[in-house]
Amino acid sequence: MSIIRHKHYFLSYSEEHEQAEWTAYYLKAQSKQQHHYERPYFKQDPLIDTESAHWKNYKDTGYDKGHLVPAFDMKFSSDAYAETFYTSNVSPQNREFNAGIWNRLEQKVRYWADKYSALFIVTGSILHNNLLTIGVEKVSVPDYFFKIIVRVQNDSLVMIPFLIPNAKSDASLYKFATTIEQIEQITGIDFNQKLTEKIEEKIKKELSYKEWSFS
Repeated sequence: MSIIRHKHYFLSYSEEHEQAEWTAYYLKAQSKQQHHYERPYFKQDPLIDTESAHWKNYKDTGYDKGHLVPAFDMKFSSDAYAETFYTSNVSPQNREFNAGIWNRLEQKVRYWADKYSALFIVTGSILHNNLLTIGVEKVSVPDYFFKIIVRVQNDSLVMIPFLIPNAKSDASLYKFATTIEQIEQITGIDFNQKLTEKIEEKIKKELSYKEWSFS
C-alpha cells in the first residue's frame, strides 16, 4: 500500500486491487459554500507511480465509478472538486447501492457537518482475496464499504462507523452503524493508532448512535 497525499484529501492505494483501501478528509460546514463546476472526466492519479486503474475498466460492466471522497463535499473550490475525479478515488459500486443507501449516507454526513461544524471522515472498501474483478486491469469489486465519521464534542472524540454491503438496501442507516473495532478486525487497519489510549478505549467500547441525529 502507498499513501498518496493530495491537497484536499489523502488515500492509501492498493495496487493489487487497483483502488484505494481508504481515503480520509476533513469536512467543514459548507451549506453556503457550494459552487457549480463543470463535471470533469475521470483521469488516472498522477501521484501514483504504478498508475491508478484506467476508467475504461468500468465501461459496460454495470458498476458505477463510485466516489470514496464525494465530489459534492469538495465543491468549495474547483481544484478540490477536480481532485475527486482521479480514478484512485473510485471503486466499483452497485448502481442501486451508489444511488441509494450510499447516497443517503453521504447526504447525512453533509447534514452532520453543518450541524456539528466539522467532521473528519475515513471511507474505504473491504478488500480481500477472491473478489469479483472488472476490466483488463482486474479492478476488485468490494462486497462491503465502510465510512467512519469523527467529530469533537466537549474536548473528546465522538465516532460513528458504518459498514454497508455493496448492494441495494432500503434499510435505515442506523442499522449499519457498527464499531471501529469490527472494521479494524475486518480490514486489519488500526485507525486509532495516532489517538491516545484513553480516547481509543472509549471509542472502541462505545457504540452510541444516539449521540448522532438521524432525523
